[in-house]
Parts: sequence; structure tokens; C-alpha cells
Amino acid sequence: MRQIRYLYTIGTDALYTFLADDGWAIASHIALSALMALFPFLIVLTALAGFFGSKELADQAADLMLQIWPDQVASTLSREIHDVLTTSRGDALTVGLVLAVYFASNGVESLRVALNRAYAVIEPRRWYWLRLESIGYTLVAAVTTLAMAFLIVLGPLIIAAARRHVPLIVESNESLLNIARYGITILAMFTALVILHAWLPAGRRSFVQIIPGIIFTMLASLISGVGFGLYLARFANNYVTMYAGLASVIIALVFLYFIAAIFVFGGELNAAIIKSRLPRGVSLQAAQSLEPGEKQA
Repeated sequence: MRQIRYLYTIGTDALYTFLADDGWAIASHIALSALMALFPFLIVLTALAGFFGSKELADQAADLMLQIWPDQVASTLSREIHDVLTTSRGDALTVGLVLAVYFASNGVESLRVALNRAYAVIEPRRWYWLRLESIGYTLVAAVTTLAMAFLIVLGPLIIAAARRHVPLIVESNESLLNIARYGITILAMFTALVILHAWLPAGRRSFVQIIPGIIFTMLASLISGVGFGLYLARFANNYVTMYAGLASVIIALVFLYFIAAIFVFGGELNAAIIKSRLPRGVSLQAAQSLEPGEKQA
């Protein structure tokens, strides 16, 4: 009974703080920033894939990125994404790429704003250092996505080579590759959330402190994706009727809006749990500015 009361207290505290911090408005900001950053990010992805000698990797990477999206949402953007990935750009390694990296980093900046509010911390770093950090995260994400796509491409060759030396009890490569694809995607999502919660906002948080919000974000995003997919299967025509040619963009924006709200609430949930375990008189902001050894003292 005590545990249920504790969970209820934490949940209501996180909800009230989410509303007080304008969580819905921040979620809409993240959704719009993410959608606007998606295509510049794909341009960066294509340029890097071409630099490594295989533009087809960008297609594989984009498929991997959309793997966790509902089919109805991913299919609405697939044609536009394919057009971006297959368009030749002479300026891709000059001014165009620099601008693409800058605009893609806006998505990271929106996440920083959301987490700083959720954890009730004030950002002490200079704006240009923050922007450089966001650009760094963007480039690392692009290279990592390409690396994961490369593993997926090499999957059939690796399995075929292993079959010749080690007997594998697998009926077909397809099922094993699907498991690997989903496993890599989930692992990448978990790793990205850990990096975002631990290092993106100001202050310091331990791995244990950020895990509850991460688990909530992953589970709630999965449920939201399934639910939104079922909704679109029945009512997708409503968007076409109302928004005409913009229907695909609006569908993606609504989906991102729900995911962003879940992400923001995950941060608020972590903050509520941290507050519940603080000694009397210690503020949330002060607790996150201390080293682990100082907290125990």
C-alpha cells in the first residue's frame, strides 16, 4: 500500500510540474523542431554516406530511423525522405552542409530546453558552446546511424559466413535479421536517451536517477506508436480531407508531438523521484550541482 501511495505521489507531482513547466507547449516546440531538423539531418547523412563511398547506406539508415515509427506515419514521409536521399547536391560538402548541420542541431537544442526545465536547472554555459555541443551530437548521431545501417547491410553476409563454420539452427536469415534490426534500434534509442538525460541538460545526474524516466519514455512511446497506428488505420482519411497535400506532414507532426510530450514527462518523472529522495532543505537544483560524493556526505 505504501508503494502504491508513493507511486501516486510521484506521478501526480510529475504531472503538476509538467503542466507548470508548460510541458505541452515545450512538446509542440520539440515536435516542430524535430520535423524541421529531420530533412537537414538526412542531407548530412547522405553527404557522410557519400564520403564513406556508399550513398545506399543513407537509405538503409533512414529505414532504420523509421523502424520504430508506426507504418502509417513512416509511409507518409517515405517518398519525401527518398527524394531527399537521392537528390544530388553539388554544395553538400560546402555551405549547404554547414547550414544543414546547423539546422539539424536545432532539434538537439529543443531537447536541451525541455530537460533543463524538467530538471529545474539554469544553464550556465555560453550559447556558442551549447550550439557546438549540439552540432557534435548531431554528427555523432549521423555517423552512428550509418554504422548501424552498415551492420544491417552486412547482416546477410555475416550470417552466410557463419553458417559455413558454425551450424545455426535458423530457418531463414530474414527472421534473424528482423530481430537484429529491432534489437539495434531499441539499443540505439536507449543509448540516446541515456546520453540526453545524463549530459545534455545542465547539472549532474547518475545513471540510477535517470533510468525511471527512460524506461517510461520507451514503454509509453511504444504504446503511443501502436495506438496512433491503430487510429490512423481507421481515420487517416480525416487528415487528407482536412489538410489535403499537407496531410503527411501533419500526421508526422502529431505523432512527434505525442512522443515529445512523453519525453518531457519522462524528465519530469525523474525530477519528481529525485526530489522525493532529497534531504529536507536541499533543492532539486542544488542536488544536481553536487558531485556524487558530496551528495552522500
